[in-house]
Amino acid sequence: MAIEIHWIRDDQTLAEHCRSWREQPFVALDTEFMRVDTFYPKAGLIQIGVGQCAYLIDPLLIRDWQPLAGLLDDSGVVKVLHACSEDLEVLLRLTGKLPQPLFDTQLAAGYLNIGFSMGYSRLVQEVLGLELPKGETRSDWLQRPLSDTQVSYAAEDAVHLAEVFDALRPRLSDDKYAWVLEDGAELVAALRREVEPETLYRDVKLAWKLGRQQLAVLRELCAWREREARSRDVPRNRILKEHSLWPMARSQPDSPSALAKIDEMHPRTIRQDGEQLIQLIKRAASQPQEQWPEPLPEPLPIEAAGILKRLRAIGQAEGERLGIAPELMLRKKALEALLKSGYPDGPYQLPDALRGWRRERMGQALLDDLAGAGDSR
Repeated sequence: MAIEIHWIRDDQTLAEHCRSWREQPFVALDTEFMRVDTFYPKAGLIQIGVGQCAYLIDPLLIRDWQPLAGLLDDSGVVKVLHACSEDLEVLLRLTGKLPQPLFDTQLAAGYLNIGFSMGYSRLVQEVLGLELPKGETRSDWLQRPLSDTQVSYAAEDAVHLAEVFDALRPRLSDDKYAWVLEDGAELVAALRREVEPETLYRDVKLAWKLGRQQLAVLRELCAWREREARSRDVPRNRILKEHSLWPMARSQPDSPSALAKIDEMHPRTIRQDGEQLIQLIKRAASQPQEQWPEPLPEPLPIEAAGILKRLRAIGQAEGERLGIAPELMLRKKALEALLKSGYPDGPYQLPDALRGWRRERMGQALLDDLAGAGDSR
């Protein structure tokens, strides 16, 4: 069946269509964007799939995004996306809203044990038996006019996404459907929790090896890099390379020549921001001791790998019982946080990262295992 393509190039047409979409039980939603030299993604196209119709919204011509924001926020309309973390950023930046309820077809495939982290083309082939063209994923979506191939690719994506939802939904039990939406809500919540620039130093590799005064410098460097990347709208590594942060905090260079000796320090960075970085390091290093961050915990020792494997097995066994891809069950980050809460001798506490149905179904089994009440060590 041929796909009907409808272009939306003005605010009034968008508002009219958004009103009609809000009467649907679900809409498929996709975005095309560019993010080569920018911090934020630049929207090139928004696609809505309803039945055999693809609606292509040109974000370069729309000024009033309130109607789409209303659709995204309408709890009566399920929004269907695939592997949507970057799509969510695009939508939040355009409309100020995020889709809820959100059904991610990549997650649904995992809940049905079709495959974990499946690409869209592979999922369409698996579920619908269709082979999608691959040529346009990396093309220029900000160019105008878009090529016929781009338009066709974008329209097919939206319509087939709706068909994938139609095919997957009946295969999901009510519990699994609720869990897919729960995970979708968590994706949205994670994006809403804006990361404070002052907390980013904790994620730097080997930061735990630094003393408290060095951590104070690292904290300021990471926060400065993040703010500059956002305000200049360029990738973080264009401001300052990731691998330069730790050696700068450790050695605290106080001159352009000392900066030049730092790993992966770009001459452009020294030229543009060298003086500011030197002053920032001096200020951070001279903060009073009571303002220094607390030492960061060391990574779990190598002996903990066996315990993590055993905990992961609890999730895998539950996944087998439920027919869910094992990778979806217990995430490594949550298990590490659980183990760090009381390693080596306990008592252990379930971390915030273990939420919802996973906490209900597996939380106690994990604690029992760590307490020695589960499988013998």
